[in-house]
Amino acid sequence: MSITSTVNPLIQPLGEMPPDTIVFGRTEAMQAVRDRLGKLAGANVPVLIQGESGTGKDIIARMIHANSPWRTGPWVKVNCPAIPGTLLESELFGYEKGAFTGAYGTKPGRVEMAHRGTLFLDEIAEMHLETQAKLLRVIEDKRVRPIGATEETPVDVRIVAATNSDLEELMARGRFRSDLYYRLATFTLAVPPLRERPEDIPLLVKRLLSRASAEAGKALPELEPDAMTCLMRYRWPGNIRELQNAIQRAIILCRDNTLTTKDLPLKVAGTDTSPRRAIEEAVDRRLSLDLLEREYVRAVLESVNGNKREAAAILQIDRKTLYRKLEEPEPAEQLPPSIKAD
Repeated sequence: MSITSTVNPLIQPLGEMPPDTIVFGRTEAMQAVRDRLGKLAGANVPVLIQGESGTGKDIIARMIHANSPWRTGPWVKVNCPAIPGTLLESELFGYEKGAFTGAYGTKPGRVEMAHRGTLFLDEIAEMHLETQAKLLRVIEDKRVRPIGATEETPVDVRIVAATNSDLEELMARGRFRSDLYYRLATFTLAVPPLRERPEDIPLLVKRLLSRASAEAGKALPELEPDAMTCLMRYRWPGNIRELQNAIQRAIILCRDNTLTTKDLPLKVAGTDTSPRRAIEEAVDRRLSLDLLEREYVRAVLESVNGNKREAAAILQIDRKTLYRKLEEPEPAEQLPPSIKAD
């Protein structure tokens, strides 16, 4: 089988690449990521990008491609969780006509489509072990054998993978191959979550406001100081993606060319007092069990407008116990010494 040159919608032109300014700020942590990216982009080795969902791993992967010797070649993205495990192998490596039921023609795989370009494997932790083994052979041998084929096809592909999972933990549980991990992790980029770099939020907000205003066909609004305070205080569990969604929503809702706290989502503005939100914030802040319980009790009480009888009924405790929990001394909000914060 020869290398295909057919134009495919999976191969996205670089002109559509999101600007890196939406990811990077001025903090030392993100400047370190940028510097490391610049050093590894030209190396003909796999790269593993690690970080929570919404931190911009996709954009960073595109930047690696755009700054590499393969930038004029195709950019092919594979969203591993979006393709069922039984189909991912044929999508990656392709198949010959008649290789299995329903294979009515020959189809090149995405590895082959990425020849002389970059193959981006998003959330690679979701890949089945059998497919991992075949991917490892492609990386090591630089050859791919489609399903049902008798011959291998040489490929020159730069592999960039990303994950929001702890691959070393998955290796220990037998859910990720150690040989593939060490091959992918020749170079690693760890992208910090937004809550660990709040100093970047004002700059990111400014850029996102500019983009969202242009897309909505509206003038760039003024941002009230209280609104920025809320944006800075919120923990952003969804990271930059959640921030972007909040800004887009605010641009649509704001009036008189002024963005206020009323235009922000309730949880961002700090006006969402639901018990579920209290638990989410407590877990995100890594509170102790005592602090989490206190936060939950208070949130339930607020949700019923201070009615202690109703709050006690919801919590399934008597009012005497409720009073005691409300009057207990405030426990220290800190991690035990034996637990290392990320």
